[in-house]
Amino acid sequence: MKYVSTRGTAPDLSFGEAMMTGLARDGGLYVPATIPVMSADDIAALAGQTYEEIAFRVMRPFIGDTFGDDEFKGLIATAYKGFGHVARAPLKQLAPNHFLLELFHGPTLAFKDFAMQLIGQMMQAALAKSGKRITIVGATSGDTGSAAIEAFRGLSNVDVFILFPNGRVSEVQRRQMTTPSESNVHALAMDGDFDDCQARLKDMFNHFEFRDGVGLAGVNSINWARVLAQVVYYFTAAVSLGAPHRKVSFTVPTGNFGDIFAGYVARQMGLPVDRLVIATNQNDILDRALRSGDYATNGVKPSISPSMDIQVSSNFERALFQALGRDGAAVTALMEDLKAGAFHIPQGALEALRATFASGRCSEDETRATIARTLAETAELICPHSAVGVHVAESHLGTVPMITLATAHPAKFPDAVEQATGIRPALPPRMADLFDRPERVTRVPNDLAALEALVMERTGRA
Repeated sequence: MKYVSTRGTAPDLSFGEAMMTGLARDGGLYVPATIPVMSADDIAALAGQTYEEIAFRVMRPFIGDTFGDDEFKGLIATAYKGFGHVARAPLKQLAPNHFLLELFHGPTLAFKDFAMQLIGQMMQAALAKSGKRITIVGATSGDTGSAAIEAFRGLSNVDVFILFPNGRVSEVQRRQMTTPSESNVHALAMDGDFDDCQARLKDMFNHFEFRDGVGLAGVNSINWARVLAQVVYYFTAAVSLGAPHRKVSFTVPTGNFGDIFAGYVARQMGLPVDRLVIATNQNDILDRALRSGDYATNGVKPSISPSMDIQVSSNFERALFQALGRDGAAVTALMEDLKAGAFHIPQGALEALRATFASGRCSEDETRATIARTLAETAELICPHSAVGVHVAESHLGTVPMITLATAHPAKFPDAVEQATGIRPALPPRMADLFDRPERVTRVPNDLAALEALVMERTGRA
């Protein structure tokens, strides 16, 4: 299995190489040269299997010879043993033909744990074989950072630097990043918004002297391994509702497009997915792009669903690559246009995207109302991001079962949930002392040279 860049000029890599590389050297994102297809019989055979067994069967064709079968099964088992629900990703019914996929039972209470816990195990295993040391730098709108820190804290051959927009994450999200005491963890509160954090991260990857000098690796959803791990729960959910003999649709609260692109990969693999519905908050660039064909940034507006406060959705590039017939030059041209703030999706590519994806928008008031109404009607307390998904899903319900992804535990956003319902959700007992733990955080400017100097100093490479 080889991996190619969405921009067409970087070297093809193996799974292990793509995982450790993150962003391609031409600025593109790695995708499989071909997407393996599972037969209907293979999908039917997943029924009744554990999450871990389904994960092995779904992901195995993508990893080539990077890991042996027994080794890979062991990594999967270790990754998910700390989850708080034996089903890992349980389904709950909200209404006739509408289901909620709970993805918040991992150690940091967000869907990012499914990918990050596994990529942590895979990277650790790969580094143990090579004897190398790496520097992980990530950008986060809230959940990726805490999941990455949880996965890599204390590892002897990894330094972890997480950039988050100062003042634009929830207090729980911030404290999950700033309270770990391990010396290899560095939480960096950067001036600006998430798009600024993500831009500086990409700048670091594109500065090859720095990248090679510190052994830079990435765990944002630009990393293919992150996307691959998220493909699994689309299969577990769909099979639970009758796939492959029954179609299903999914609604996904969407920021950086990685989670919903995982659903696209599942569909390409043969899972009978009818529609993938993009749910956006007031930062609705993806909804506007799908409706008009114009992908135009207009500034990030802070919201009560901060993990979705994004205008430049990195993984949308992977979807464009597919929609443009895997034309790397065409993708490169659009990404160049985006540097000026906008690009127009060619008509053929737009039609291809619309054939798979639908979309919708949820305002702040609608988010609060959905949290309150869902509690009143179903006794389920949901986070603001999940509420965005539920609201948008309700306008796309039909004869095909709809599964909305519940991406975070409500206790990660207690202020918004309490404002909507009067109930302040409590953290799980294992995290009850989170607000008593001392914080370690460094305030940093939105400046590439300053960031690179800090990373080099902290890793002993200055």
